[in-house]
Amino acid sequence: MQAIKAPLFLVVVMWLSGCSLMSVSDNLSRSMLNHDDPILVENAIPAYLIMLDTLVLGDSDDTDYLLPAAKLYGAYAGSFVDDEVRARKLARRAANYANAALCEELEDLCAVRDARLGEFEAALNEVDDEDDLPVLFTYAAAQASWVQANSGDWNAVASLPKVKAVMQRVLAIDERFDGGMAHLYMGVLETLLPPAMGGRPEQARAHFERALLLSDGNNLMAKVYYAEKYARLIFDRELHDRLLNEVVNAEPRADGFTLSNTLAQEKAKALLASANDYF
Repeated sequence: MQAIKAPLFLVVVMWLSGCSLMSVSDNLSRSMLNHDDPILVENAIPAYLIMLDTLVLGDSDDTDYLLPAAKLYGAYAGSFVDDEVRARKLARRAANYANAALCEELEDLCAVRDARLGEFEAALNEVDDEDDLPVLFTYAAAQASWVQANSGDWNAVASLPKVKAVMQRVLAIDERFDGGMAHLYMGVLETLLPPAMGGRPEQARAHFERALLLSDGNNLMAKVYYAEKYARLIFDRELHDRLLNEVVNAEPRADGFTLSNTLAQEKAKALLASANDYF
């Protein structure tokens, strides 16, 4: 019964206090990001996801609901779901919400989502307002998560150039947006394919280093992906171990990064434990 009561309790609290729904949503998101108990957050998120589904169902063209739903479904699928079938399903829901938000906010870009890359990029280059960054970044992040969840499907992989184009547009407008997270995504995207098929490991390295710089070193997950996606790709054991040991020994508590840093430390330990088998 607790999982059912939780969303109802939130509604009652919001009604009694007169708070706006979005202020509560924002506060919940910040609370999750700053929590240091991933298991507690993992157990709490599903009730919040169902609440967001309900809000979108009642107002399907409101990006104030679509964007948080896309972000949280993508984060949950990528951070807490090991089952591949389930991860693909959740990543698809995140992408659907992000697509809907894009079409509400940027109709011209939405209209050419399935067009050739050149036409898509031409429309994308017309987007230059910082107010459009949340929908652009959420769209690209959700699409990237969907591609990663479907990495064995070449139809999904074929959409990578458009995903990268949107993330690069975010960087062009303001690379500091969301603590430089677009650089972290670009680092991962540049290593999804081997160099012979278009992967660019040295560009990935530059993006990982920029993500670390723009987060003032607080984004430990950037170091983890730097080690996993770049150092392992080029078989640099020294860099790999140095980055991961720095993560393990770091203070995880940092505003907006505590949860991801705690997860990063768990992932770093696992990568270190498997290093002898890899290198």
